[in-house]
Amino acid sequence: MITIVDSLNAHEHSDLLLEMFRLRARVFCDRLGWEVDVDDGMERDVFDDLDPAHVISTDDAGRVVGCMRLLQTTGPHMLSDVFSCLLDGEPPIRSARVWEATRFCVDMNLATRGTARNSISYITSEVMIGAFEYGMSAGITDAVAVIDPVMNRVMKRSGNAPYDYLGSPHPMGKVTALAALMDCSEQRIAQIREFSGIHHDVFEATVPELSVH
Repeated sequence: MITIVDSLNAHEHSDLLLEMFRLRARVFCDRLGWEVDVDDGMERDVFDDLDPAHVISTDDAGRVVGCMRLLQTTGPHMLSDVFSCLLDGEPPIRSARVWEATRFCVDMNLATRGTARNSISYITSEVMIGAFEYGMSAGITDAVAVIDPVMNRVMKRSGNAPYDYLGSPHPMGKVTALAALMDCSEQRIAQIREFSGIHHDVFEATVPELSVH
């Protein structure tokens, strides 16, 4: 199930946010070895203080199994302030209708492989569907994300291929990073749903058995 947590309802979902920050620490610090700030087992950065919307996936037991952060590009964001080298000197996008998607991750310890509701592919697709459906309802037309070639291939296979890229790929530590653009559209959501077999409302607590094609 997807829950959107922002500045308006964060007080109602404090436990969910804490678990999300702990998941981010396990993924980005412990598993991927990124140079991120971890305090008391939680990974946070300055962009978490700028009123982003968090797309949080929970399993049937209520445990956080995946997440993504959405932040407006009108102010500071990671592409403009951290990864600006990817833009090759071009100015970053500044638009209330274009949001940046960052800090996407899945709990590999809780997720499984295959087509079940707790599989890696299912959680990934559920987070993407939730993010794009929420984005459309908020008037967002496009999303920009810094991804690596592995994620780029995953997105292409899952009906979520970027329609364009900004600047050019650059080496970032052990990987190559590129800035990808995706439209928030009914067609994109339909493509992800078709790939994943997710046809129910991802924001509903009770879901039917996964449809497998």
